[in-house]
Amino acid sequence: MPGALPPVLRIDDPADPRIAGFVSIKERDLTGRHGRFIAEGTVVLRMLAAAHEAGRGFAAEAILLLENRLEGVSDILRRFPPDVPVYVANAPVFDAVAGFNMHRGVLALGRRDGEPDRDTLIASLPASSLVLAACGISNHDNMGALFRNAAAFGVDAVLMDETSCDPMYRKAIRVSVGSVLTVPFAREGSIAVMLERLQDAGFAIWGLSPAGTTDIGAIPAAPRTALLMGTEGEGLPQAVLTSIRTARIRQRPGLDSLNVSTAAGIALHQVALINGRI
Repeated sequence: MPGALPPVLRIDDPADPRIAGFVSIKERDLTGRHGRFIAEGTVVLRMLAAAHEAGRGFAAEAILLLENRLEGVSDILRRFPPDVPVYVANAPVFDAVAGFNMHRGVLALGRRDGEPDRDTLIASLPASSLVLAACGISNHDNMGALFRNAAAFGVDAVLMDETSCDPMYRKAIRVSVGSVLTVPFAREGSIAVMLERLQDAGFAIWGLSPAGTTDIGAIPAAPRTALLMGTEGEGLPQAVLTSIRTARIRQRPGLDSLNVSTAAGIALHQVALINGRI
C-alpha cells in the first residue's frame, strides 16, 4: 500500500551538497557513476518505484523535481520508502544542477544492488525461456530500444558482451521507458563464451543477419531460444555467424539492413509468436 507523501525539501542553491549526485548529469554519465544511475521522467520514476517495491535489485537514493511537477507525481512518491529524500527546485536552479534544460523536470538518483553475473542469470532462467543477446551494441538509444522490445515480447533476460554499452546510462534507461529496471540482464565477457554458456544451457541460438540462411518466420519453436543481435552497421562477426544458425528478415532491395532495434522488434515478435509467448 502506498504510504504518506515524504517530506519535500526545497533546493535554492545548485551547489547544495544534498543534491551533489544530480550535478552535471550529462558529463557524469560519460565518466561513470560507480553503481549509481539517473532515472529521468515520470514513466521511468514509476518503474523505479515498482522495482524498488519488488526488491528487483534497484533502489532510489534521492529524487529531484521541478517544483511544478510535484503534484503530478505525488502518487508515485508515496510508493518510495520515507527515507528517500524528495527535493524540489525552480527552473533556473534545476537547470543549473542538471547542466542543461530538463523539460521533464523529474529525476531520481538510483542504485543497483546485487548485480547477477551472466552464468548465474542463465542458470536461473526457467525451462521455457527467451533470451535476447547482444554483441557490440554501442549506441545507447539502440540499447534502450532493445530493452523496450525485450519487455514487450516477454524476454526473460538480456545478455550483452563486454564490448556493448552500459544499459544503465541515463539515455538508455529513458529510451527503454524503464524496461532496463524490469528485464534481468548481465553485461560481461566475450561473445564466444556467452554463446558457449547458452549452448550448454540448451538454448537454440539464432543470429540475425541480412545474409541469414533461414527466414525469420521459419524459425522452429523451441523450449529455449536465444536471439543474437550484432553491432550497428557491421552486424555480427563472421566467426560468430559461422558457428550458429542464422535468420533474416525479408525486405525490399536497395537498403543493406534495418536498424538493430527495429530488426530486434520484428524478430522478437515472430519468435515470441512461434513459441506461444504472446
